[in-house]
Amino acid sequence: MTITGACHCGAVAYEYRHTPRWTTSCNCSICRRLGALWIYALIDRITVTGPTRAYAYGEKSLAFHSCVTCGCTTHWENLLPETEDARMAVNLRLAAPDVIAGVRVRHFDGADTWAFLD
Repeated sequence: MTITGACHCGAVAYEYRHTPRWTTSCNCSICRRLGALWIYALIDRITVTGPTRAYAYGEKSLAFHSCVTCGCTTHWENLLPETEDARMAVNLRLAAPDVIAGVRVRHFDGADTWAFLD
């Protein structure tokens, strides 16, 4: 399956070449503010094009990327890509509404227990 998405202004786009089992809604300090729905895959199965600005905090193992023009958060990259099975994620909310509706949402407690809540 291939899922495509783009920021509001269209400057940044992604191609996700994988079939997600679910999308993750996380309540950690940044994800709850972003309102993103993340779909994950191995790094080589995702292509992102266009100008982004990166933001990393805390342990700095992830960098969240946003379009430099419209500000939409497009994806996060793994800052430790040399690890086995390194993954990254794209924001499913940037895909078409019918694509989003077809993927089950799982809620993840990234703020406290680091476990799925379903």
